[in-house]
Amino acid sequence: MTVLVLGGAGYIGSHAVEMLHAVGYDVAVVDNLVTGHKEALPEVIRFYEGDVRDREFMREVFKKEKHIEGVMHFCAYSLVSESMEKPMKYFDNNVGGCISILEIMQEFNVKHIVFSSTAATFGIPESSPISEKTPQKPINPYGESKLMMEKMMDWQSKATDMTYVALRYFNVAGASDDGHIGEAHNPETHLIPIILQVALGKRDNVTIYGDDYKTPDGTCIRDYIDMEDLIDAHIKALEYLKAGGKSDQFNLGSAHGYSNLEVLNAARKVTGKEIPSKIGPRRPGDPDELVADASKAGHVLKWKAEHGLEHIIEKAWNWHLNHPNGF
Repeated sequence: MTVLVLGGAGYIGSHAVEMLHAVGYDVAVVDNLVTGHKEALPEVIRFYEGDVRDREFMREVFKKEKHIEGVMHFCAYSLVSESMEKPMKYFDNNVGGCISILEIMQEFNVKHIVFSSTAATFGIPESSPISEKTPQKPINPYGESKLMMEKMMDWQSKATDMTYVALRYFNVAGASDDGHIGEAHNPETHLIPIILQVALGKRDNVTIYGDDYKTPDGTCIRDYIDMEDLIDAHIKALEYLKAGGKSDQFNLGSAHGYSNLEVLNAARKVTGKEIPSKIGPRRPGDPDELVADASKAGHVLKWKAEHGLEHIIEKAWNWHLNHPNGF
């Protein structure tokens, strides 16, 4: 039986493909390569280049892949700042793509989907850590689009026999253990790879946005989750659905927060580099602290994050050393 990975050539999707293949799943990938990299995929994987919004294309994929037992859905635009400037791009791609996927799944009687959601659906929460009961009040079109996708899956699950799991990530980072796939975005907007680009000499310095937050050192606190821990949760979620588990949503994080300065100092320790930094103005809408309460995933999926910040940075640094220009 086959797992169809949508957006499987992207940063998170490619790690899912590799880990699914490693544990014995038959895997096929759909990706339009707008942000993905075909080079990140094992040669043995069946690959279909196209857009999930193209229903005829997706029908052909489902016809060729006759034994799909589940879908992992990673394909979405995900830049918060861009979503503020181009909201319709995000609703068209993210929400429109989800409609197409759910319709084709129903047409071909595919029952299970594991969905890549985000902590951005919570907006600026009133308290931390954040549980699944925390109100979802997104403050940007990216988070709003992901929440809409969650709701569509929930209604489709109520109306049909399809089941889903929505996994709300906090800050994903790291690379594969052997260092051959990792994070390669253009433009890069995530803190850890930006810090490591400075360590490589590809940037002059890293800007820490704001040092007057209500945190011990004044910089934002975020929850970082190791990439391979994250994909382990996806595989457990799929197995949970295959075993008859009901549709549900789970927060994924380490349940431990690190400030931006702590991340910077950890990277200095791992790399042995000075990594120059400067303080910039706050970015609008950045909460003081975002930390996950991942206890529900532990209870239901029997999952927990195994790796801490230095391990995450070590793997990311190994990737950047071996791929200074990306793929």
